[in-house]
Amino acid sequence: MGSSSVAPASAARFAGPRVSGPRVSGPRVSGPGESRVSGPGESRPAATAPRASVPEARGPVAAEGRGGPGRRGGPLTARPAVTELRLSAFAGHRSAVHPLGPVTLFAGPSGSGKSTTLRAYEALARLGAGDPLDEVFPDAADCVPERARPDAQGRRGFRIGCTVDGPEGPVHLDLAVQAEPRLRIVGERLTGRGRTLLATALRDPGRSTVQAAWHTAGTTPVTRAPLPDDLLGTALLPLRVAGKTQGQLEVLAAAEQVVIGLRSAFACDPRPERMRAPVPPGEGRLRRGCGNLAEVLHRTHTDCPRRHHRLAAVAGAGCVGPVTGVGVQELPEGTVRAVLERGGRPATPLGRLGDGELRYLALALTLLTGPGVLEMDRIAEVPDAMQSLTLLADDLDRGLDGRQVGELLRLATGIAADGHIRVAGTVGERAAGEARRTPGVTVVDLSG
Repeated sequence: MGSSSVAPASAARFAGPRVSGPRVSGPRVSGPGESRVSGPGESRPAATAPRASVPEARGPVAAEGRGGPGRRGGPLTARPAVTELRLSAFAGHRSAVHPLGPVTLFAGPSGSGKSTTLRAYEALARLGAGDPLDEVFPDAADCVPERARPDAQGRRGFRIGCTVDGPEGPVHLDLAVQAEPRLRIVGERLTGRGRTLLATALRDPGRSTVQAAWHTAGTTPVTRAPLPDDLLGTALLPLRVAGKTQGQLEVLAAAEQVVIGLRSAFACDPRPERMRAPVPPGEGRLRRGCGNLAEVLHRTHTDCPRRHHRLAAVAGAGCVGPVTGVGVQELPEGTVRAVLERGGRPATPLGRLGDGELRYLALALTLLTGPGVLEMDRIAEVPDAMQSLTLLADDLDRGLDGRQVGELLRLATGIAADGHIRVAGTVGERAAGEARRTPGVTVVDLSG
């Protein structure tokens, strides 16, 4: 995972989603005009129908960078990364703005919204990968703030957004989502360098599209076209914008930066009960629940000996008893199982380890590997040097003791220092105390 010089953002032209055109889904809805976002150079009609209770998508406007693209009066930001999460109106969150550092942990008592915060991040990541809205939010009504009152047409919704830093400077994405009576994106805004680059608005509630307007410059200042209301418009731009004018190139670079930053995420939730049994060997890509941990270790033992050796050192710091290595045994029935090697003592199958030890090993392995070893939507068209993987770990400290938490945090901050790996997670109060004492970890207290 060595770094290299970063190509222009336009090199990521094919980093768009796995979709190729508008989709039509859900029932048709008719009614008065809904919540909307004005496009660049667009004026509102003199008379408007009753507005939906979903507020407009609004995001902060970035100051014009000094020194050209990718500069903000400072050094070039090499790899696109999400550096701010905004929960303007999402479940129990109102007007929440959370800066994200290389290692950020959300802490607070039960019910403070730690998991909800991380869920919003993962939702944006999935939308950036091209997943449809109904798959990302199967229970969208639960995301609507409890105090949100429906309008005359029974419409309610929520708002989330983020900032992605990279070669184009900070680029802001904000979404307004209608959850009831029908799930749809009713407003999207992409801004950068003080300019609105993309804005969408729902014009006709009876159609499954929104009207999009993106910056063009040249002879036509703005281009307008319909986009599906169940997909992220920003992720569709690389498929819809030709890149023939300077304005189009600016829009493409900003959109691609956001897509790369969002898609470079892996949600890891190790489930010890799935990790104990031997598994068949395969391509060795770690799944979210880490049930195929032995299969992945079988691969890394051969393909990544340096990282595998480092994992053994990390295992020794977090597991009971002496550990001289992490091995893999091939069993007669064609399966493989992972073991902790104990020097002159018999090896310990991972199935005999405690839940905390298994979670610790799985999280450490995730930190020590890259996108090619994780079962994620990898952006193959973008060089690894342009990607910064973000590990999303809800309830990161579940089942871990203080020593294991400390070792994981030190591992995370050490790896994050080179910019290839970032961590966003949630922890309980005891682990939060350890995190506050660990240099390089940002703790966000949601206790109120």
